[in-house]
Amino acid sequence: MVRETAEVGVIVERRTLNSPWVDHVWVPVAVLAGAPCAAPWSVLHESDGLTRFYAGTFKLELFGCDTGMYRDNLRSGRPSLWIALRSSPAPPGVVLHLVTADPFEGESLTEAGPDIIEAVPMPIELQQWVAAFIETHHVERPFIKRKRDRADSNALARRGPRSGTMDDAE
Repeated sequence: MVRETAEVGVIVERRTLNSPWVDHVWVPVAVLAGAPCAAPWSVLHESDGLTRFYAGTFKLELFGCDTGMYRDNLRSGRPSLWIALRSSPAPPGVVLHLVTADPFEGESLTEAGPDIIEAVPMPIELQQWVAAFIETHHVERPFIKRKRDRADSNALARRGPRSGTMDDAE
């Protein structure tokens, strides 16, 4: 299986809310190409009700069998990476769970569950890396329409009594 990885840095925000049920929310906001020298969960910016953190690095993986999906992502007009944050009992309360360039995997992450999922713009350096990966490993697979079996026109037809049944014994 063909696979390549690149380290990316993830930026998240903790936004204070004015709500009786929740006091804050975590939102992934950006991805950096490469791994900065900062320590995970370093505060990058603080203002009234908002704290921006460098959450840490994550290995973004590309797989040769998914090149069609990566190509669709790049052609979308807004190439994105999907970031999943998962609740954690340890401070700061969330951990990086996943970063993906596959739009279908990103969509599947949004199905029922407690994870925080957000699509963020893909940096140009990562767009170029993904495009080179597609160029090297993409294999166009022709669409083959499956042929249906012919319907049996007598499958639902009324049938007469079968021989050897209890009715015949009488």
